[in-house]
This record gives sequence, C-alpha cells and structure tokens, in this order.
Amino acid sequence: MQTILGSGGTIGIPLARELKNYTDHIRLISRNPKKVNENDEMVSLDFTQFEGIEKAIEGSAIVYITVGFEYNLSVWQKTWPPFIKATIAACEKQGCKLVFFDNMYMYDRSSLAFMTEEASINPCSKKGMVRKELVEMIQAADQRGLKTLIARAADFYGPECKNSLMGETIVKNLLKGKKAQALGPIDKIHTYSYTPDAAKATALLGNADDAYGQAWHLPTTKEKLTQKDWIELVAKELGVKPDIQKIPVWMLHLLGIFIKPMREFPEMLYMGEVDFIFDSSKFENRFGLMTTSPEEGIKQMVSWFRTEAAK
Repeated sequence: MQTILGSGGTIGIPLARELKNYTDHIRLISRNPKKVNENDEMVSLDFTQFEGIEKAIEGSAIVYITVGFEYNLSVWQKTWPPFIKATIAACEKQGCKLVFFDNMYMYDRSSLAFMTEEASINPCSKKGMVRKELVEMIQAADQRGLKTLIARAADFYGPECKNSLMGETIVKNLLKGKKAQALGPIDKIHTYSYTPDAAKATALLGNADDAYGQAWHLPTTKEKLTQKDWIELVAKELGVKPDIQKIPVWMLHLLGIFIKPMREFPEMLYMGEVDFIFDSSKFENRFGLMTTSPEEGIKQMVSWFRTEAAK
C-alpha cells in the first residue's frame, strides 16, 4: 500500500496517477478524497485532527506528504509542526517509509542564483523558518532509523495549478483580456517545476530504495527564461498581446483582499528580485528523467485554465 496524505491537491492528483505504475494498492487521504485511479482506496481525514493520522496510514509501505495547508503564516506556524510530528510518529509505529514533498523557502537568499541540494539553509522569511523546522524534524527521524526522503520543488506551473503565482497573476489575467501582473523585475531568470514532472519524479524517488536518507531537487526547467519570457509564452499560447502591468507591494496588499493567497506574497518577493535557478542535476544524473519543455508545459497549463474558465 502506498498512501498520499493530501491527495486532492496540485501534486497529490498527478502523484496518484503516477503511483499506479508501481502498485495496485493506493490510498488517498484528504478531507474529501476523490478517486484518481479505479481501484484507489479513499480515507477522509481532517489533517488538523492529528490523532487520526496513524489509523489512516495503517498498513502503508510508503507515505507521501503532499498536504497543502492554507497559504497563511499563522496557519503554517500552528499546523505544520504538529502535523509533521504526528505523521513521523505514525510512520515510526507502522514501519512506513516517509516521502516529504518540500519547497525551497528555507534556502539562504544568497543561494537563489544557483540552488542545489547543498545550498545553505538559512531562511530570510517566516514561512521559510517553518519549512526549516519541518526539515529538521524529518532529518532527526531519519537519524533515529525512519526511512525518509525529501523531494523538493521550485515554484509550480502546469495543469491544476489554480492557486499558483503564475496562474493567478499571468494566466488568469491574460485569459480574461487583462494585463499580466509582474512582481519584481521582469528581466530576472526564474525556473519552475512542471507539476506532472514533479509528480512523476516523486513517485520514482519513493520507489527507489537508494533515494532515501537524502534530499532531491525535482526536475525543473533547464531553459533560463525570465519572467518576461514566461509571460510571452503564455500570451503566445492564448493568442494575445503580452501586455504587462508591474505590481508594487502596496497593490499586493490590495489584491489580497480579493485573492487570499496573495496576502502572503509580500514577504516572499525577495525570490523574484534576483535570478532564481533551481538545479535538478543530481536527480537527472541518477534517473535520467528530462523535463517537459516550457512551451509544452504552458500549452497544458493554458488548456487546463481554459477548461476551468468554461465550467
């Protein structure tokens, strides 16, 4: 049995699709789970009810954490640490391997221009401090004997990325005939993780015995595209002009009144002020999995957003 905690999200859904290549026994756990594959087993669980985690994962060989708690600092500080603590304890009791789907918030600002798995962990944001705490908890569990691995991604793009930065500020706006909204300099390189690639790689890592005890950067765009380049790709796919509106910080706070996740973006703006290059050479050298081209990734992302807009 391979189990996904957070099965209904941006990564949980494509991960469930990929796991069928490794097992016929997949358990999907979320507040309102929905089948992805025909034979999926579903368990309903509120992840703030930490005492229910052990029973939910009982009998699992591998547990994947792809939970996406509300993108809110106070929620993260209150919920993430006890959730991870409870999940680690449950996996230790049940003898499960643990795969944690992580982001890059804990890296030092000076590392952003070229991030590898060896980048300095020294977050400059409060959300980054939360992520650092989670990583330290998982590493401590690994040292105690629990088999764990960390699968780390850059910012997302792709289908089902409805609350992503690119989706909210670029795709949705251009789709509505509005200007794309740019946060920070538009001439800085920004690499992204295409969600189907990230899910495929996470499934592969989880089923590779020699991947445990390590952190891995998931396959990420090799092309050194700037924010302006990404906007132009989306505009080309939509057949519209790549008009851009630069967004000052004060406007982010205003937009946050209507789009809740954007209330949390200001403290993360530092990531767009410099070149942002997330290197996944370690993964590719070991597994040889190449990334989807930005053109194809944007095509699939735009297609998904168009379908959602038509509903």
